[in-house]
Amino acid sequence: MKQLILLLLTIIIFGSCTKNFEATNQDPNQISDELQTQDNNLVGGPISGMLYNLNGGQVEEDLCQDNWMGYMATGTDFVGNSNNTTYYITWNNYWGREYGSVMSPAKQVIELAAKYNLPIFATWAKFIKILGMSKLTAVYGPIIYSNYGSSDSKILYDKESDLYDLFFKQLDTIQATFAANMDYQGFKKFDAIYNGSIPQWMKLVNSIRLRLAIRLSKVAPDVAKTQGEKAMKDPAGLITTNKDNFLNSLLGNILPLAQICFQWDDTRMGAVMESFMGGLKDPRVASYYAPVSDPKLYADHPDFPYKGIRNGAYINTKADHIAFSKANANFNDPPNGGNTTTRRDFTAAEVAFLKAEAGLRGWAGAGDPKENYENGVRLSFADWGAGGVDGYLADKTSKPLNYVDPVDSRNNFTSLSTITVAWNDADSKELKLEKIITQKWINNFTNSLESWVDFRRTGYPKIPHVAKNTSSADWGVIPATEWIKRMPYPNAERIGNPDGVADAVTKMGPGAKDDIATRLWFDTGNPANF
Repeated sequence: MKQLILLLLTIIIFGSCTKNFEATNQDPNQISDELQTQDNNLVGGPISGMLYNLNGGQVEEDLCQDNWMGYMATGTDFVGNSNNTTYYITWNNYWGREYGSVMSPAKQVIELAAKYNLPIFATWAKFIKILGMSKLTAVYGPIIYSNYGSSDSKILYDKESDLYDLFFKQLDTIQATFAANMDYQGFKKFDAIYNGSIPQWMKLVNSIRLRLAIRLSKVAPDVAKTQGEKAMKDPAGLITTNKDNFLNSLLGNILPLAQICFQWDDTRMGAVMESFMGGLKDPRVASYYAPVSDPKLYADHPDFPYKGIRNGAYINTKADHIAFSKANANFNDPPNGGNTTTRRDFTAAEVAFLKAEAGLRGWAGAGDPKENYENGVRLSFADWGAGGVDGYLADKTSKPLNYVDPVDSRNNFTSLSTITVAWNDADSKELKLEKIITQKWINNFTNSLESWVDFRRTGYPKIPHVAKNTSSADWGVIPATEWIKRMPYPNAERIGNPDGVADAVTKMGPGAKDDIATRLWFDTGNPANF
């Protein structure tokens, strides 16, 4: 009965079948299409909203990969403390956001760009589609991409290997079109990120290609190497300085993290970050989180006044963990005393860590892994406004802390990682990769999806299992020795496109199920990375 009620609520509140996303309501008071064609408003107007909706909010991020990766954790006992964070899927919104707010308007922009002979805007929209769908496939696996917009009763999903091939081919075309229009200024009034600079967007195209290439480095090493090397040798370059960072505009909205933390009191620092940042003596912690006022909360490490909540924690009542570390107040929006008007979607530090891994894998043009690793840390410290990077990089002894929950000892854990920060050329490739991915994870605060991808494909950083595992046959069972692998397709798709979902499951391989225990393509299950 519980499952039936949840199913009906999901359909009513969150559901929307993909094939219906094209339907729109026309407001008779809106400006006509003819008037909107002036100054490219008709094709440029939707762009900012598409970019903003690349990311999620509480149920897409904070109650999913933010918790699973230990950045933040909820202290609220949602649904009796059995929900996404403990591996019982209660909310599943990201699919609807990406199709309704990215794919649907992108399709309209592409069609209007063809009608009004503005192909450069179609190219921009196609790139934003890749930005969105490369995120979506990392959550679900096979998705509807090449068949999007079909009116068939059965809409087929793209197999992951086919999808990535298509992404790379489309990036070729996008880059060629941008390269032929380097001086074009028509994006400027619609571009709150790069002020209309085509060369800046070309750097992002190359950086996305490198990110996707690294994602496939274990499952399709030849494809990954070819695409990664192409990205690194392209004359347009990569995001290599913090002024090139892809800082997505919040369009005057509050950062979801701040809303959830400060306005709703539903999220706090993650214990996994407490373990790593406290143990490694990481100065960036002050840029991420706020210290706590009660010394009893951090008596286990008196020199580090921060306290987080365990991933998938046992939660009795919201009041128990309310005094734990909040996010840094600067993440709030200006009306509420903060200074955050953008969110980091891709930074130079991430590119440096991508190149460090590429170097370990022997890709041409990647450069020296040590140099890229240390450059990534330096870029991250500068980006987050932290000092002391030289001492941090030289630290050969500090290691992650064990975690103590002063409220509920069931949430305690012993750190699975014994990593240090300093690079050692004598280390194995595995240990070097663990250091690279761990620093990439620390840097990617507020961008947890990419860290969840890295964790599933490499096993790094070494994070603890959830304290409370309420997974079941309803959504898939995660053994006590494992972690969640993917999100199941939303019920709107299961009901509205059942044959398409069934076909998608077959594309995930033998024995696959539409559940949280089925691995995605890039997640090979092989613990060896080399």
